[in-house]
Amino acid sequence: MDVWKEVVVAAAAFAAGLINSIAGGGTLVSFPALIWTGRDPVLANATSTVALWPASLAGAYGFRREQRGGARLFLLFAAPSFVGGALGAVLLLRTPSVTFARLVPFLILFATLLLAVQEPLSRRLRGTRGARRGASDDEPRGEGVGETSGAGADERSGGAYGETTSRAWWAGAIVFQFFVGVYGGYFGAGIGILMLAALGLLGFADIHRMNALKNLLAICINGVAALYFIGSGAVIWSDVLLMTFAAIAGGYSGARLAYKLGRRFVRLAVIAIGLAMSASLFLKMLNAE
Repeated sequence: MDVWKEVVVAAAAFAAGLINSIAGGGTLVSFPALIWTGRDPVLANATSTVALWPASLAGAYGFRREQRGGARLFLLFAAPSFVGGALGAVLLLRTPSVTFARLVPFLILFATLLLAVQEPLSRRLRGTRGARRGASDDEPRGEGVGETSGAGADERSGGAYGETTSRAWWAGAIVFQFFVGVYGGYFGAGIGILMLAALGLLGFADIHRMNALKNLLAICINGVAALYFIGSGAVIWSDVLLMTFAAIAGGYSGARLAYKLGRRFVRLAVIAIGLAMSASLFLKMLNAE
C-alpha cells in the first residue's frame, strides 16, 4: 500500500477511536476511508469491524460501575446479539462486492441519520426518567410494601433498569435485538442508537446503565462478527494492525480532546462527515451508471 494510503487509513482509524470515545459513529469515518483507498467494500467493512473492536472494550470498561446488577438483562439480550451478529456477518460475506457497494451509500446515510437523532432521544429518555422519579416521589410509601433494595431490585421491579413491562414487550425486545445484531454484523454503524431506542421503549430509566448494557451488547455483536471475518480470511491484516493501534491512540486522546472541542461539536462534525460521504458515494454510484 502506498504511503499516502497508510496515512489516510491511520488518520481515519485515529479519528474513529477518538469519535467513538466522545460521541460514537467512528465507523462512519474508518469504513469510507478504506473504500476511498481502493479497498474492496466487503473486505473494508470486515477489516474496520475487526480493527475497531479492541478499542470498544475500553468504552465498556469505562461504564463498569453502571454494569452492576445488570447480569440477568445482559444474559437475556446476549443470545440474540450473538446469533444476530453471526448471521449478519455471514450475510455480508455472501453479498457480492458489487451489490454491497451499491448498498454502502444507503447504509452510511441511515447510520448518519441514527446518529443525528441520538441526542434528542437521550434528552427524551432523561426527561422520562425525571418524570418517573417525580411521580414516585409523590406516591405514598408504606413500610415494607413494594420496597426492594440493591442491584437485584433493579432487575426485579424496574428501578434504574426499567419499569415493569409485559412479557410481550420483552419478547418483542428480544426479537428486535436479534435484528439489531443482524444489522450490526452486516454493517455495524448506528447499532448503539437502535439499542438505546429499544431499551427506552421497554421503560429503562437510567441512561448511564442503558449505555453500559448497550456497550456490552455491541461487544457481543461486533466480537462474533469479527471472529467470523477472521476465520473466513476476509480481513486485511496490514490495515487491521495499523488501524487498531491508531484507534486505541485516538480513544485515549478523545477523553482529553473532549474537554476542548466538546461532545456537541464532535457529534455535529461526524454527522456532517457522514452526510458528505454518503452524498459523495451516491454521486459516484450515479456517475458509474
